[in-house]
Amino acid sequence: MLTLKLLREHTALVIERLAVKHFDATALIGEIINTDDERKALQTQLDKNLAEQNTIAKQIGMLMREGKKNEAEAAKQQTSALKEQSKIWEQQLAATEKKLDEIIVLLPNLPHATVPPGHTPEDNVVVREGGVKPALPQTLPHWELAAKYDLIDFDMGVKLTGAGFPVYKGQGAKLQRALVSFFLNANTAAGYLEVQPPLMVNEASAFGTGQLPDKEGQMYHVAVDNFYLIPTAEVPVTNIYRDVIFNALELPIKLTAYTPCFRREAGSYGKDVRGLNRLHQFDKVEIVQFQLPENSYRALDEMVAHVEGIIKALELPYRILRLCGGDMSFHSALTYDFEVYSAAQERWLEVSSVSNFESFQANRLKARYRDDQKKTQLVHTLNGSALALPRIVAALVENNQTPEGIRIPAVLQPFIGCEMLFSPSPH
Repeated sequence: MLTLKLLREHTALVIERLAVKHFDATALIGEIINTDDERKALQTQLDKNLAEQNTIAKQIGMLMREGKKNEAEAAKQQTSALKEQSKIWEQQLAATEKKLDEIIVLLPNLPHATVPPGHTPEDNVVVREGGVKPALPQTLPHWELAAKYDLIDFDMGVKLTGAGFPVYKGQGAKLQRALVSFFLNANTAAGYLEVQPPLMVNEASAFGTGQLPDKEGQMYHVAVDNFYLIPTAEVPVTNIYRDVIFNALELPIKLTAYTPCFRREAGSYGKDVRGLNRLHQFDKVEIVQFQLPENSYRALDEMVAHVEGIIKALELPYRILRLCGGDMSFHSALTYDFEVYSAAQERWLEVSSVSNFESFQANRLKARYRDDQKKTQLVHTLNGSALALPRIVAALVENNQTPEGIRIPAVLQPFIGCEMLFSPSPH
């Protein structure tokens, strides 16, 4: 969330920058500042009240020692009245602080100066493209290839759970495992520490990375324990450093994790959500960084280059987009999306978002560091998919289909143990 200091000292700038995200912040910022003024006034009154109580308490002891019981009794009554007033102000202060907490989180993060001021995905800017779109004489979509080569059973997933929960089988399961291993190896070779976090988080963790109170409808909730199934490894991994104060020399912190991810998606129909295009449960490898503010945008460029290198190694045609203001997430300051080309579907599929949140997440997490003057400052947090598996699998099998089978990219062959996926022998 944005800091009160920023809202007070740079109100006009905040309003101007949030307009790039098509968010009119004028009235809300006014309400936030007025509520904070009310909080400060109540705190001042309460502090004065408590100071007066302390002063009178000392006087009562003195009056009792001097035998002035009547005056001491009057002072006690005055103290009782002050305590009652103090209770009222404490209640009012708690209510005001609660209101302030509830409304300040309604402000999105400020977009970086390089964010294009567009409205829709069509306004995103293509930064660069790579790879070559395959020229295949005849292509099958991945859901047909999954059936032909017995890679994935979508109907079995419906039987076991419901739509959006596929069952990977045989060569399909091995392909999943190969991709996870390849992604994790690439990430750890780049200096990311591998961690294996829980798949459920508590309310504090969901708030820390911004899933609450913004995205309750997208998460699966275990009501009995008040736990949430993670929509991405970003949530538990970033929360490892919630309420932590770093020494500046400890930064950067670079972490990677593989997890299944769970998301409720808005109901929709058609080829755009068929097969692996949109799932409720899917596998993803994530990278997360905690950086000094002055280094975070250099780190973002490095993360983009790292993800690009992984996609290049998979020999997939891809493009990188800088998201416009209208297509950015609530929490991001700058986001790059990666898309790979699906030969059979003849469209681009998003497989990764790499974002710099600057201090927006860190303010919620209370993730800080001590600077040279021993003052605590907020760190910058970044994260990215490296990579989300479903659409990578879709593009891999579609783009590499041949009359003989599905060709396996060279970097995956050591993990799978073969160069080609073949149709199973008839029984």
